[in-house]
Amino acid sequence: MISISIQTSPFNLVDEEAAIRNSSEDVGALVIFQGMVRGKDQQIPLSHLFLEHYPQVTEQEITRIIYEAKLHWQFASCRVIHRVGKLLVGEPIVLVIVTATHRKQAFLAAEFIMDYLKTEAPFWKKEYFIDNSEQWVTAKITDEEQKMRWQ
Repeated sequence: MISISIQTSPFNLVDEEAAIRNSSEDVGALVIFQGMVRGKDQQIPLSHLFLEHYPQVTEQEITRIIYEAKLHWQFASCRVIHRVGKLLVGEPIVLVIVTATHRKQAFLAAEFIMDYLKTEAPFWKKEYFIDNSEQWVTAKITDEEQKMRWQ
């Protein structure tokens, strides 16, 4: 099972974990990654992020990333949720859940998917700071380096 949601509303980690467990048969591993909005990456503390995406294109790209991961690792299911809209510091922004027969397959697939989401999925983020300044988020070299290790 592959499931992707792009949504403005918060997700419930417990409910998402239960749903994927109920839909996965004969798995021995479940890996969860949840990313949250950080507030102190810059000199001035962050007030909030605003994320935009291109509907359908974003979902297609995430689907492509998941199927690329399936070429390398055997996993039973994958659930990706990415939030858009206004997100406050500390709020969950992304969820990746992978189930597999064995833990190594689940860990590696989840890490690969997350690395590619950071660099390939078409999201645009704008940071809003507590001093009322704002800026678009640019790609980080470290994110690209993380992705390159898979090639």
